[in-house]
Amino acid sequence: MNYDNRTFLVTGGSSGLGGATATMLVERRANVVILDINEETGKAKEAELGAACRFVKTDVTSEADVLAAIAVANDTFTGVHGVINAAGIPIMSKVLDREGNPHSLELFAKGIHVNLIGTFNVLRLAAQAMTKNEPTEDGERGVIINTASVAAYEGQIGQAAYSASKGGVVGLTLPVARDLSQFGIRVNTIVPGLINTPLFNGLTPSFVETLSQSVLYPKRLGRPDEIAQLAASIIDNDYINGECIRMDGGIRMQPR
Repeated sequence: MNYDNRTFLVTGGSSGLGGATATMLVERRANVVILDINEETGKAKEAELGAACRFVKTDVTSEADVLAAIAVANDTFTGVHGVINAAGIPIMSKVLDREGNPHSLELFAKGIHVNLIGTFNVLRLAAQAMTKNEPTEDGERGVIINTASVAAYEGQIGQAAYSASKGGVVGLTLPVARDLSQFGIRVNTIVPGLINTPLFNGLTPSFVETLSQSVLYPKRLGRPDEIAQLAASIIDNDYINGECIRMDGGIRMQPR
């Protein structure tokens, strides 16, 4: 896909993986609409990226919010040609705690609602908008890139909710790619390992070093810009479709 005069929705695009990908897209002369719940960081990212970017405060689980963001893409730019689904929340809680109390059902549902249902909500509405695009020579009208986690395959102790939500994203990738193939819309999922995002800010340097040593090679945390590079590769290569691509330095997570 050519980036010129193309517009991408980036959920969670104010920071972390989404922020790095939004920057990559603008650098390649695409337009970006950032969908994020955090108004302060969203407006800051919009100011950083300039005229090619718009921020829309968005709850990804809200149909009305997502449709409002799509309207901005249509009215301000050139429609919707791509989606980067990077919004998500971490959930850490054991099924039973030390006192034998069960996992909060509300917390479990929240993880599924944001990480899985939010992802699906954005892609379904964006796909509808993409069907209006003129196809390329190969018939492509759009590309969707979701974000899962290696926890989808190797969930650790306390990650039942998070792993279930990200496993759902992995699971929907191929059937959604099959559903949307008739419209010329590709669907892939990036499966990151330990990436140095704001989620790691509260950890001590020694603990971060321990995590880094668990990576096969290179022994460090991944960088958000490396995820953005993979997203660019998926966008660039029209023959990548229906895939879940791990980017994790070869790590295989242990139980804890």
